[in-house]
Amino acid sequence: MRFSEVIGQENIVNHLRQTIVNGRIAHAQLLSGKTGSGLLPVALAYASELLCARYPEGSPEQEQCLSKIRHFAHPDLHFVYPVNSNDKIKKDAVSDDFAEEWRAFVENQPYGSLFDWLRSLGIENKQGNIIKKEALSISRKLSLKSYEGGFKIMLIWMAEFMNQECANTILKLVEEPPEKTVLIMMAENPERILNTIRSRCQFLNIPPLSEHVVVQELKKRFSLDETQARRLCLQAQGDLSKAMHYAAHDSEDEFFEDWFVTWVRSAYRAKKDKQVINELIQWSEGMATEGRETQKKFVLYCLELFRQALLQNYGASELVYHRAVKTSFQLDKFAPFIHQNNIEDIRDALEKAYFHLERNGNSRLVFTDLSIQLTKLIHRPATV
Repeated sequence: MRFSEVIGQENIVNHLRQTIVNGRIAHAQLLSGKTGSGLLPVALAYASELLCARYPEGSPEQEQCLSKIRHFAHPDLHFVYPVNSNDKIKKDAVSDDFAEEWRAFVENQPYGSLFDWLRSLGIENKQGNIIKKEALSISRKLSLKSYEGGFKIMLIWMAEFMNQECANTILKLVEEPPEKTVLIMMAENPERILNTIRSRCQFLNIPPLSEHVVVQELKKRFSLDETQARRLCLQAQGDLSKAMHYAAHDSEDEFFEDWFVTWVRSAYRAKKDKQVINELIQWSEGMATEGRETQKKFVLYCLELFRQALLQNYGASELVYHRAVKTSFQLDKFAPFIHQNNIEDIRDALEKAYFHLERNGNSRLVFTDLSIQLTKLIHRPATV
Protein backbone atom coordinates (compact mmCIF):
# COMPACT_ATOMS: atom_id res chain seq x y z
CA MET A 1 0.00 0.00 0.00
CA ARG A 2 1.18 3.51 -0.81
CA PHE A 3 0.20 6.88 0.63
CA SER A 4 -1.91 7.53 -2.48
CA GLU A 5 -4.07 4.53 -1.56
CA VAL A 6 -4.85 5.75 1.96
CA ILE A 7 -8.41 7.03 2.22
CA GLY A 8 -8.44 10.63 3.48
CA GLN A 9 -5.90 11.61 6.19
CA GLU A 10 -4.09 14.09 3.90
CA ASN A 11 -2.51 15.97 6.81
CA ILE A 12 -1.15 12.80 8.38
CA VAL A 13 0.18 11.57 5.03
CA ASN A 14 1.90 14.90 4.33
CA HIS A 15 3.47 14.89 7.80
CA LEU A 16 4.85 11.36 7.41
CA ARG A 17 6.15 12.11 3.92
CA GLN A 18 8.00 15.11 5.31
CA THR A 19 9.65 13.05 8.05
CA ILE A 20 11.09 10.78 5.36
CA VAL A 21 12.27 13.70 3.21
CA ASN A 22 13.93 15.35 6.24
CA GLY A 23 15.40 12.10 7.49
CA ARG A 24 13.72 12.58 10.89
CA ILE A 25 12.51 9.02 11.41
CA ALA A 26 12.02 7.98 15.03
CA HIS A 27 13.04 4.41 15.83
CA ALA A 28 9.91 3.89 17.98
CA GLN A 29 6.55 5.33 16.95
CA LEU A 30 3.04 5.01 18.32
CA LEU A 31 0.04 5.65 16.07
CA SER A 32 -3.22 6.11 17.94
CA GLY A 33 -6.75 6.08 16.54
CA LYS A 34 -9.68 3.91 15.55
CA THR A 35 -8.93 1.09 13.14
CA GLY A 36 -11.78 2.35 10.97
CA SER A 37 -9.98 5.68 10.59
CA GLY A 38 -7.11 4.05 8.72
CA LEU A 39 -4.67 3.10 11.46
CA LEU A 40 -3.28 0.05 9.65
CA PRO A 41 -3.34 1.53 6.09
CA VAL A 42 -1.41 4.61 7.28
CA ALA A 43 1.21 2.47 9.04
CA LEU A 44 1.53 0.09 6.10
CA ALA A 45 1.87 2.95 3.60
CA TYR A 46 4.49 4.60 5.81
CA ALA A 47 6.45 1.34 6.02
CA SER A 48 6.26 1.00 2.23
CA GLU A 49 7.71 4.47 1.74
CA LEU A 50 10.47 3.85 4.27
CA LEU A 51 11.53 0.62 2.62
CA CYS A 52 11.24 1.75 -1.00
CA ALA A 53 12.06 5.49 -0.88
CA ARG A 54 15.76 4.85 -1.50
CA TYR A 55 14.95 3.74 -5.05
CA PRO A 56 14.13 6.28 -7.81
CA GLU A 57 10.40 6.86 -8.30
CA GLY A 58 9.05 4.49 -10.94
CA SER A 59 12.28 2.53 -11.25
CA PRO A 60 12.24 -1.29 -11.62
CA GLU A 61 13.88 -1.55 -8.19
CA GLN A 62 11.13 0.47 -6.57
CA GLU A 63 8.39 -1.50 -8.32
CA GLN A 64 9.98 -4.74 -7.19
CA CYS A 65 10.19 -3.42 -3.61
CA LEU A 66 6.53 -2.36 -3.61
CA SER A 67 5.49 -5.68 -5.14
CA LYS A 68 7.16 -7.57 -2.31
CA ILE A 69 5.29 -5.49 0.24
CA ARG A 70 1.96 -5.94 -1.55
CA HIS A 71 2.50 -9.70 -1.45
CA PHE A 72 3.76 -9.62 2.16
CA ALA A 73 7.07 -11.03 0.96
CA HIS A 74 9.47 -8.25 1.88
CA PRO A 75 12.12 -9.78 4.19
CA ASP A 76 12.56 -6.55 6.18
CA LEU A 77 8.88 -5.97 6.98
CA HIS A 78 7.40 -7.88 9.91
CA PHE A 79 3.95 -7.94 11.51
CA VAL A 80 2.64 -8.67 14.99
CA TYR A 81 -1.06 -8.78 15.90
CA PRO A 82 -3.27 -10.24 18.65
CA VAL A 83 -4.02 -13.96 18.28
CA ASN A 84 -5.21 -16.86 20.38
CA SER A 85 -5.29 -20.64 20.21
CA ASN A 86 -7.68 -22.49 17.92
CA ASP A 87 -8.16 -25.99 16.52
CA LYS A 88 -4.86 -25.72 14.64
CA ILE A 89 -2.71 -24.01 17.28
CA LYS A 90 -3.49 -25.44 20.69
CA LYS A 91 -1.13 -23.38 22.85
CA ASP A 92 1.06 -20.25 22.89
CA ALA A 93 -0.20 -18.91 19.56
CA VAL A 94 1.93 -16.22 17.89
CA SER A 95 1.47 -14.08 14.79
CA ASP A 96 3.56 -16.29 12.50
CA ASP A 97 1.09 -19.13 13.09
CA PHE A 98 -1.56 -17.09 11.26
CA ALA A 99 0.53 -15.38 8.56
CA GLU A 100 -1.64 -16.58 5.65
CA GLU A 101 -4.85 -15.51 7.40
CA TRP A 102 -3.32 -12.12 8.17
CA ARG A 103 -2.39 -11.54 4.52
CA ALA A 104 -5.96 -12.32 3.46
CA PHE A 105 -7.39 -10.07 6.17
CA VAL A 106 -5.22 -7.04 5.30
CA GLU A 107 -5.91 -7.46 1.58
CA ASN A 108 -9.68 -7.68 2.11
CA GLN A 109 -10.26 -5.58 5.24
CA PRO A 110 -7.42 -3.11 5.84
CA TYR A 111 -9.87 -0.95 7.83
CA GLY A 112 -11.20 -3.94 9.78
CA SER A 113 -11.46 -4.07 13.58
CA LEU A 114 -9.96 -6.51 16.04
CA PHE A 115 -13.31 -8.28 16.20
CA ASP A 116 -13.27 -8.65 12.39
CA TRP A 117 -9.79 -10.15 12.62
CA LEU A 118 -10.67 -12.63 15.37
CA ARG A 119 -13.86 -13.55 13.56
CA SER A 120 -11.86 -14.29 10.40
CA LEU A 121 -9.87 -16.79 12.48
CA GLY A 122 -13.01 -18.29 13.99
CA ILE A 123 -11.95 -17.30 17.51
CA GLU A 124 -14.25 -14.33 18.12
CA ASN A 125 -15.29 -16.03 21.37
CA LYS A 126 -11.78 -15.47 22.72
CA GLN A 127 -9.72 -12.40 23.49
CA GLY A 128 -6.69 -11.64 21.35
CA ASN A 129 -3.31 -11.47 23.06
CA ILE A 130 0.31 -10.66 22.28
CA ILE A 131 2.39 -12.83 24.60
CA LYS A 132 6.01 -13.02 25.74
CA LYS A 133 6.83 -15.70 23.16
CA GLU A 134 5.86 -13.13 20.52
CA ALA A 135 8.22 -10.57 22.01
CA LEU A 136 11.09 -13.06 21.85
CA SER A 137 10.31 -13.58 18.16
CA ILE A 138 10.32 -9.80 17.62
CA SER A 139 13.71 -9.49 19.29
CA ARG A 140 15.14 -12.29 17.19
CA LYS A 141 13.86 -10.84 13.91
CA LEU A 142 15.05 -7.31 14.61
CA SER A 143 18.47 -8.46 15.79
CA LEU A 144 19.22 -9.82 12.31
CA LYS A 145 20.92 -7.68 9.71
CA SER A 146 18.69 -6.03 7.11
CA TYR A 147 18.33 -8.28 4.08
CA GLU A 148 18.20 -5.42 1.58
CA GLY A 149 20.47 -2.95 3.33
CA GLY A 150 17.75 -0.48 4.35
CA PHE A 151 15.42 -0.31 7.32
CA LYS A 152 14.01 -3.24 9.27
CA ILE A 153 10.41 -2.46 10.19
CA MET A 154 8.13 -4.10 12.73
CA LEU A 155 4.43 -3.21 12.68
CA ILE A 156 2.59 -4.10 15.90
CA TRP A 157 -1.16 -3.81 15.33
CA MET A 158 -3.35 -3.33 18.43
CA ALA A 159 -0.26 -3.03 20.62
CA GLU A 160 -2.36 -2.49 23.76
CA PHE A 161 -2.95 -6.26 23.80
CA MET A 162 0.67 -6.96 24.74
CA ASN A 163 0.74 -8.66 28.12
CA GLN A 164 3.08 -7.46 30.86
CA GLU A 165 5.90 -9.89 30.05
CA CYS A 166 5.74 -9.03 26.36
CA ALA A 167 5.71 -5.28 27.07
CA ASN A 168 8.77 -5.56 29.31
CA THR A 169 10.67 -7.33 26.54
CA ILE A 170 9.58 -4.74 23.96
CA LEU A 171 10.76 -1.98 26.31
CA LYS A 172 14.34 -3.19 25.93
CA LEU A 173 14.05 -2.84 22.15
CA VAL A 174 12.63 0.66 22.51
CA GLU A 175 15.43 1.70 24.86
CA GLU A 176 18.26 0.06 22.89
CA PRO A 177 17.07 -0.33 19.28
CA PRO A 178 19.17 -2.30 16.80
CA GLU A 179 20.66 -0.30 13.95
CA LYS A 180 18.25 0.88 11.20
CA THR A 181 15.23 -0.48 13.05
CA VAL A 182 11.80 1.18 13.10
CA LEU A 183 9.17 -0.10 15.51
CA ILE A 184 5.68 1.16 14.63
CA MET A 185 2.99 0.37 17.17
CA MET A 186 -0.71 0.97 16.52
CA ALA A 187 -3.30 1.22 19.28
CA GLU A 188 -6.92 2.23 19.77
CA ASN A 189 -6.29 2.61 23.51
CA PRO A 190 -2.68 3.77 23.89
CA GLU A 191 -3.15 4.49 27.60
CA ARG A 192 -3.13 0.72 28.15
CA ILE A 193 0.42 0.42 26.82
CA LEU A 194 3.19 0.40 29.41
CA ASN A 195 3.90 4.03 30.30
CA THR A 196 7.67 3.54 29.99
CA ILE A 197 7.12 2.44 26.38
CA ARG A 198 4.73 5.27 25.53
CA SER A 199 7.07 7.91 26.89
CA ARG A 200 9.86 6.74 24.59
CA CYS A 201 7.75 6.70 21.42
CA GLN A 202 7.03 9.45 18.94
CA PHE A 203 3.26 9.81 19.21
CA LEU A 204 0.93 10.50 16.28
CA ASN A 205 -2.85 10.63 16.54
CA ILE A 206 -4.86 9.43 13.53
CA PRO A 207 -8.13 11.42 13.64
CA PRO A 208 -11.53 10.08 12.55
CA LEU A 209 -12.23 10.35 8.84
CA SER A 210 -14.27 13.33 7.80
CA GLU A 211 -17.94 12.87 7.04
CA HIS A 212 -17.36 13.79 3.40
CA VAL A 213 -14.68 11.13 2.96
CA VAL A 214 -16.77 8.35 4.53
CA VAL A 215 -19.89 9.36 2.59
CA GLN A 216 -18.02 9.37 -0.73
CA GLU A 217 -16.46 5.99 0.02
CA LEU A 218 -19.82 4.45 0.88
CA LYS A 219 -21.42 5.86 -2.27
CA LYS A 220 -18.60 4.44 -4.37
CA ARG A 221 -18.51 0.99 -2.79
CA PHE A 222 -22.21 0.35 -2.22
CA SER A 223 -23.93 2.59 -4.80
CA LEU A 224 -25.81 4.44 -2.05
CA ASP A 225 -27.45 7.81 -2.47
CA GLU A 226 -26.28 10.84 -0.48
CA THR A 227 -28.95 10.52 2.24
CA GLN A 228 -28.34 6.82 2.86
CA ALA A 229 -24.56 7.25 2.97
CA ARG A 230 -24.77 10.24 5.32
CA ARG A 231 -27.04 8.39 7.75
CA LEU A 232 -24.67 5.42 7.90
CA CYS A 233 -21.71 7.74 8.38
CA LEU A 234 -23.37 9.42 11.36
CA GLN A 235 -24.32 6.05 12.81
CA ALA A 236 -20.71 4.84 12.49
CA GLN A 237 -19.27 8.11 13.85
CA GLY A 238 -16.65 8.39 11.14
CA ASP A 239 -15.51 4.77 11.49
CA LEU A 240 -15.27 3.49 7.91
CA SER A 241 -15.19 -0.15 9.00
CA LYS A 242 -18.44 0.20 10.96
CA ALA A 243 -20.07 2.17 8.16
CA MET A 244 -19.23 -0.55 5.65
CA HIS A 245 -20.63 -3.22 7.96
CA TYR A 246 -23.86 -1.22 8.25
CA ALA A 247 -24.00 -0.80 4.49
CA ALA A 248 -23.46 -4.52 3.96
CA HIS A 249 -26.14 -5.32 6.59
CA ASP A 250 -23.79 -7.61 8.49
CA SER A 251 -23.37 -5.67 11.74
CA GLU A 252 -24.30 -7.18 15.09
CA ASP A 253 -26.87 -4.47 15.83
CA GLU A 254 -29.90 -6.71 15.29
CA PHE A 255 -28.70 -9.15 17.95
CA PHE A 256 -27.54 -6.36 20.23
CA GLU A 257 -30.90 -4.59 19.96
CA ASP A 258 -32.76 -7.75 20.97
CA TRP A 259 -30.45 -8.27 23.94
CA PHE A 260 -30.74 -4.62 24.95
CA VAL A 261 -34.54 -4.49 24.75
CA THR A 262 -34.93 -7.71 26.75
CA TRP A 263 -32.48 -6.46 29.36
CA VAL A 264 -33.94 -2.98 29.80
CA ARG A 265 -37.56 -4.12 29.88
CA SER A 266 -36.79 -6.76 32.49
CA ALA A 267 -34.86 -4.24 34.59
CA TYR A 268 -37.83 -1.85 34.44
CA ARG A 269 -40.35 -4.52 35.48
CA ALA A 270 -38.20 -5.75 38.38
CA LYS A 271 -39.34 -2.93 40.69
CA LYS A 272 -42.95 -4.18 40.76
CA ASP A 273 -42.26 -7.88 40.32
CA LYS A 274 -39.27 -9.26 42.22
CA GLN A 275 -39.54 -12.56 40.32
CA VAL A 276 -38.23 -10.72 37.25
CA ILE A 277 -34.80 -10.81 38.90
CA ASN A 278 -34.70 -14.46 37.85
CA GLU A 279 -35.17 -13.33 34.25
CA LEU A 280 -32.24 -10.94 34.60
CA ILE A 281 -30.08 -13.72 36.04
CA GLN A 282 -31.02 -15.96 33.10
CA TRP A 283 -30.23 -13.09 30.71
CA SER A 284 -26.84 -12.67 32.39
CA GLU A 285 -26.15 -16.40 32.07
CA GLY A 286 -27.00 -16.18 28.38
CA MET A 287 -24.62 -13.24 27.93
CA ALA A 288 -21.91 -15.25 29.69
CA THR A 289 -22.02 -17.83 26.89
CA GLU A 290 -21.03 -15.22 24.32
CA GLY A 291 -17.41 -14.56 23.41
CA ARG A 292 -15.43 -11.99 25.35
CA GLU A 293 -15.10 -9.63 22.38
CA THR A 294 -18.85 -9.86 21.66
CA GLN A 295 -19.61 -9.04 25.30
CA LYS A 296 -17.34 -6.00 25.18
CA LYS A 297 -18.87 -4.80 21.92
CA PHE A 298 -22.35 -5.14 23.41
CA VAL A 299 -21.39 -3.00 26.41
CA LEU A 300 -20.07 -0.31 24.04
CA TYR A 301 -23.33 -0.59 22.05
CA CYS A 302 -25.29 0.01 25.27
CA LEU A 303 -23.16 3.01 26.18
CA GLU A 304 -23.87 4.61 22.82
CA LEU A 305 -27.58 3.79 22.88
CA PHE A 306 -28.00 5.35 26.33
CA ARG A 307 -26.18 8.43 25.03
CA GLN A 308 -28.51 8.60 22.03
CA ALA A 309 -31.51 8.31 24.35
CA LEU A 310 -30.20 11.22 26.43
CA LEU A 311 -29.79 13.38 23.33
CA GLN A 312 -33.30 12.48 22.22
CA ASN A 313 -34.71 13.31 25.66
CA TYR A 314 -33.15 16.78 25.69
CA GLY A 315 -34.22 17.69 22.17
CA ALA A 316 -30.88 17.34 20.34
CA SER A 317 -32.58 15.36 17.59
CA GLU A 318 -30.10 16.55 14.95
CA LEU A 319 -27.42 14.50 16.76
CA VAL A 320 -29.57 11.36 17.03
CA TYR A 321 -28.73 8.88 14.30
CA HIS A 322 -29.97 5.64 15.87
CA ARG A 323 -32.41 3.69 13.72
CA ALA A 324 -34.10 0.72 15.36
CA VAL A 325 -33.65 -2.54 13.48
CA LYS A 326 -37.08 -3.71 14.65
CA THR A 327 -40.20 -1.59 15.12
CA SER A 328 -40.76 -3.10 18.59
CA PHE A 329 -38.14 -0.69 19.96
CA GLN A 330 -38.70 3.06 19.71
CA LEU A 331 -36.00 5.39 20.98
CA ASP A 332 -38.37 8.31 21.58
CA LYS A 333 -40.43 6.22 24.02
CA PHE A 334 -37.34 4.95 25.83
CA ALA A 335 -35.61 8.34 25.97
CA PRO A 336 -37.61 9.89 28.89
CA PHE A 337 -36.14 7.29 31.24
CA ILE A 338 -32.59 8.51 30.56
CA HIS A 339 -31.80 11.91 32.02
CA GLN A 340 -29.35 14.04 33.98
CA ASN A 341 -29.98 12.25 37.26
CA ASN A 342 -29.08 8.74 36.10
CA ILE A 343 -26.96 8.92 32.94
CA GLU A 344 -23.64 9.37 34.75
CA ASP A 345 -24.23 6.40 37.03
CA ILE A 346 -25.41 4.26 34.10
CA ARG A 347 -22.28 5.22 32.19
CA ASP A 348 -20.05 4.45 35.17
CA ALA A 349 -21.69 1.04 35.65
CA LEU A 350 -21.20 0.13 31.98
CA GLU A 351 -17.60 1.34 31.94
CA LYS A 352 -16.87 -0.65 35.09
CA ALA A 353 -18.42 -3.74 33.47
CA TYR A 354 -16.25 -3.23 30.38
CA PHE A 355 -13.17 -2.88 32.59
CA HIS A 356 -13.83 -6.22 34.31
CA LEU A 357 -14.69 -8.02 31.07
CA GLU A 358 -11.45 -6.80 29.54
CA ARG A 359 -9.55 -8.27 32.48
CA ASN A 360 -11.27 -11.63 32.19
CA GLY A 361 -13.65 -11.12 35.10
CA ASN A 362 -16.45 -13.64 35.55
CA SER A 363 -18.89 -12.41 32.89
CA ARG A 364 -21.92 -13.97 34.57
CA LEU A 365 -21.24 -11.99 37.74
CA VAL A 366 -20.38 -8.84 35.76
CA PHE A 367 -23.69 -8.84 33.87
CA THR A 368 -25.73 -9.84 36.92
CA ASP A 369 -24.28 -6.96 38.92
CA LEU A 370 -24.84 -4.58 36.01
CA SER A 371 -28.47 -5.73 35.68
CA ILE A 372 -29.26 -5.22 39.36
CA GLN A 373 -27.80 -1.72 39.20
CA LEU A 374 -29.96 -0.92 36.19
CA THR A 375 -33.15 -1.95 38.02
CA LYS A 376 -32.52 0.95 40.40
CA LEU A 377 -31.11 3.50 37.97
CA ILE A 378 -33.85 3.15 35.35
CA HIS A 379 -36.47 4.20 37.95
CA ARG A 380 -34.58 7.19 39.32
CA PRO A 381 -36.70 10.34 38.83
CA ALA A 382 -35.54 13.05 36.43
CA THR A 383 -36.11 15.75 39.04
CA VAL A 384 -35.26 15.64 42.72
